[in-house]
Amino acid sequence: MPNIIELKKINKIYGEKTPNPTQVLFDLDLNFEEESFNSIIGQSGSGKSTLLNILGTLDKATSGDVIIGGKNTQLMKKNELSNLRNEMIGFIFQFHYLLPEFTALENVLMPYRISKKEITQEILNRANELLEIVGLTKVKNNLAVNMSGGQQQRVAIARSLINQPKIILADEPTGNLDSDTTEQVYTLLRDINKKFKTTFIIITHDRHIAEKADRIVEIKDGRINLDIRN
Repeated sequence: MPNIIELKKINKIYGEKTPNPTQVLFDLDLNFEEESFNSIIGQSGSGKSTLLNILGTLDKATSGDVIIGGKNTQLMKKNELSNLRNEMIGFIFQFHYLLPEFTALENVLMPYRISKKEITQEILNRANELLEIVGLTKVKNNLAVNMSGGQQQRVAIARSLINQPKIILADEPTGNLDSDTTEQVYTLLRDINKKFKTTFIIITHDRHIAEKADRIVEIKDGRINLDIRN
């Protein structure tokens, strides 16, 4: 498979112009193939969340190239990055960040609304299909505040897919869930990976979960310590 993401000689330095700058990533080279299912592990402070933010174009590398879908994001302006994010990347976080006063269905549609596009019947059908895939059809009209933690995270997964992204970036997506729900969510993510051919890059502290991925990348002190393909 061709690479959907290529990182070349990525360095990240915070406070570059201060007397005591902090370097978090060091000359990092890393590629991710289309349709692959990857996990990134590492201790707190290892640089993995910084890496995920750079992958998601939420932050820029101090130096190096970040190529997503053949485009070098380091050369792009803010509005171009915003458009790329909206078209190419879906995010799932540890905290689902649902809007509590909106229903499950309305939350799933929110990224599409943000793009200021009309909610057509086709988009509504897609949202309903995604809620069916994550097993929430019966509670799609429930307010987010009236759903369990596991249900809320499933809504967040459906929401991440509404714009049909080629890449899903997930930061500890099951960090707040019990072990049974964690297994269910990861099975769901694998099913989505196979059904939609979506590339997944998941940060997790859970080695048991990481081992379910096709590939495990361990970040240590801002460098790649291990890169194992299962």
